[in-house]
Parts: sequence; C-alpha cells; structure tokens
Amino acid sequence: MTHPVDTSDATFEADVVNNEMPVLVDFWAPWCGPCRMVAPVVDELALEYEGRVKFFKVNVDDNPEVAARYRIRSIPTLLVFKGGERVSHLVGARPKSDIEGHLEAALGAMRG
Repeated sequence: MTHPVDTSDATFEADVVNNEMPVLVDFWAPWCGPCRMVAPVVDELALEYEGRVKFFKVNVDDNPEVAARYRIRSIPTLLVFKGGERVSHLVGARPKSDIEGHLEAALGAMRG
C-alpha cells in the first residue's frame, strides 16, 4: 500500500484497531480546503513509511460513527494508533516534520 486507503465505519476496527503495525488515520472531507493541503503530505509519508506504518483515510461525512467515536471536531485531524490505541492526535494542516515526529515516536515506542 503506497497511498492511504479509505476505511469506513464498517471496516475501521479491522483496518486500524486490529492492525499490528502503527497506523496513521487522516480524517477529512472533500469540501475541506486544509484537508486538500495536507493530503499530498500524507501521500508522501505513506510512500516514505511503506512497510513500517499503514495509512488510512476516513471521510467524516460518509462515516459519522468512527468520527464521533474519536471525537473528531475539526478536520483535517490525523490520529496515530499503535497496538489499537490512539497515541497521537494532530489537528489542522500540519507541516510534514510535525507528522513525521509523531510517526517516529510511535515507531520508537514499538522498539522499546
């Protein structure tokens, strides 16, 4: 998987929570300008972290249950999961270096 894959209310548990690898989830909507700004950064990171981190996208308009479950109030919101638990929460269009820091922290926690 080199690009983020769509996940949904129905598949989120299997795709994200039960995943053995760290996972980054991008909560977004098609009408959201900042979401369109962060999408290429997430795509780039998906390529760079291929084989170490899984990347998924959740359209909050189409998947209100998972958005409500994780209290997504603003988009874009990026959540990082490790071992089924949310370990990072980033809100807004953030620089690549910020997102990388959260991914590295999740990977580092796995090694320790």
